[in-house]
Amino acid sequence: MTDAAGPLITPSPLPYALPDYAAIRPEHYLPAFRAAFAEHRDEIARITAAPDEPTFENTMLALERSGELLERVAHAFYTVSSADATEEIQSIDEELAPLIAAHEDAVNLDAALYDRIRRIHDRRDELGLAGEDRYLVERRFREMTHAGAALDHEAKARLTELNQRLSTLTTTFEKNLLADTNELAVAFESAAELDGLSEGELSAASRAAADRGQSGYLVTLPLFTGHPYLSSLTNRESRRRIMEASRSRGARGNAYDNRAVLTEIARLRAERASLLGHPSHAAYVTSDETAGTPEAVSDLLYRLAIPAAANARREKAALQRIIDETEPRPFELEAHDWAFYTEKVRAAEYDIDTAALRPWFEAERVLQDGVFFAATRLYGITFAERSDLVAYHPGARVFEVSDADGRALGLYILDLYTRDSKRGGAWMNPIVSQSRVRGTAPVVVNNLNVARPADGQPTLLTLDEVTTLFHEFGHALHGLFATVAYPHFAGTNVFRDFVEFPSQVNEMWILWSEVLNNYARHFETGEPLDAGIVERLRATETFDQGHATSEYLAAAWLDQAWHRLSPEDAVDDVAAFEAAALAEIGLDEPAVPTRYSSTYFAHVFAGGYSAGYYSYIWSEVLDADTVEWFRENGGLTRDNGDRFRERLLGVGGSKDPFEAYRDFRGRDAEIQPLLKRRGLEG
Repeated sequence: MTDAAGPLITPSPLPYALPDYAAIRPEHYLPAFRAAFAEHRDEIARITAAPDEPTFENTMLALERSGELLERVAHAFYTVSSADATEEIQSIDEELAPLIAAHEDAVNLDAALYDRIRRIHDRRDELGLAGEDRYLVERRFREMTHAGAALDHEAKARLTELNQRLSTLTTTFEKNLLADTNELAVAFESAAELDGLSEGELSAASRAAADRGQSGYLVTLPLFTGHPYLSSLTNRESRRRIMEASRSRGARGNAYDNRAVLTEIARLRAERASLLGHPSHAAYVTSDETAGTPEAVSDLLYRLAIPAAANARREKAALQRIIDETEPRPFELEAHDWAFYTEKVRAAEYDIDTAALRPWFEAERVLQDGVFFAATRLYGITFAERSDLVAYHPGARVFEVSDADGRALGLYILDLYTRDSKRGGAWMNPIVSQSRVRGTAPVVVNNLNVARPADGQPTLLTLDEVTTLFHEFGHALHGLFATVAYPHFAGTNVFRDFVEFPSQVNEMWILWSEVLNNYARHFETGEPLDAGIVERLRATETFDQGHATSEYLAAAWLDQAWHRLSPEDAVDDVAAFEAAALAEIGLDEPAVPTRYSSTYFAHVFAGGYSAGYYSYIWSEVLDADTVEWFRENGGLTRDNGDRFRERLLGVGGSKDPFEAYRDFRGRDAEIQPLLKRRGLEG
């Protein structure tokens, strides 16, 4: 078994226990998982077989020390399966999905383990448990109860069946989406069809075609509905083709059609929720989040949707006027036109052409002199690239992070560019989680999907891509800074509707003068971005927010609609269901499509955001309130950074998030800063 599992079985000899990816081969993963499953089961059996009265040390601490091999193997594999999913890796993923689900159920539903934790939970006052120890007992008991540990044997058996089937379906959904997204990349024969794109964008499209052995140009698709190129392309037919391809993913009646997959996922999740005593999957999920109930989520979404839809209607009317006044043959605005004419309005009202800003956002400078610079000013940390350390893919770069006192903190890995084997979107994940009990330091990864230009050409980012890099680095900071005893609370292991908060806060530094002036330099001349343009950029903070807020809220509502279904609710027509759901909340404007349609909504049908996509706006209440605090207290200072790090980022999941926020802010968050930011005060 050791030979078959190879370098995954023994601890890595590399710094920070970075997996030895240079030695790991695909055939190592499944044997390593099987060995890790067996070891973890033995560890749990030793805990439950102990004849002594359950105590924190012989049960909770032993549980936290268990499963280390499994976590090591799983982090190593799932980093690869999301960022470099070759056919061989996808095949392993499909075989592994039900095995993982079965093992998780074997632990989470273990009656003897649950009984020991329950007994400690009932005696936590008597045992004098406090701080992280007490919270660990409370969370473990709550989570096992929530997972179904209190069910009878028959119900547990059905629950296990459901979990295994769902794990297979979500893996299938992601595999289908990746394949269909790759197949639907839009080919163009001539540069004339892509008029409006920059030299770098054309270079990236040419390279994408060449990488597939094609001539001409190939425009690959991001995960979300729109495409960054839609704001620049002058050819309306080219815009239409890109938007049509994007919106058709997973719904073309081919081998990658996700409609039957997602309806079965929704139905089985509803059945599972009912088995666990909840009226819907949304009720089940929110019962263990800060929101508490789907009604609380609906209240917030409705509150924001009404003014957002009204703003979007006003924006649409303004765009239609531009078309009527400037086009020789006026036409009715459609979804693929929105971004293009929005830029015309932006240019007319604010004298800003966002596409023209790209020469000031060269990727390496944004990273070093923007993202890293802000982190150094705030927290005192520094970064040194480790070209001697090999990550899971040649395109992934490794940086060693040191604290202000020179102490080694962990590793940060950046995987910037898109490729056919990488799933869409952007994300952070840990490869190694920090834990004092295990003596481990963090290793975290940021993945983006920026188009790679031809060799020798600079990588010039859009403002949206700059935002994404700062955002994902906020997650990375959360993973790097958490200083907890127990791996259960490491890094971003927090409530789903709290996890986006630190990443959203980190976006505030993008246009902060001290940071912007340091990184926004023309890649050829070194000239800073004109101060007048910067002021106009800040003035556009609420510009097009009707559209941006509406498309997001539409997706969040769609997620809730699918997951408010009962087991008896049958959905035969996915498109009709979507239309009815969006009409229900007044977000059924054809020119403003949902950010994700169901068939490519990977967050909720393949990721961890089912019934939780509302989390972004829920967390943004805290984010906007925090930005106000930074502004009131001097902004980019070490004192402010240290306070935010110590009281919020550093606690990981070891404390109730609202309690941690009150400790930082001195009060609960207020919603007014969010309403102001998104232009929803009316």
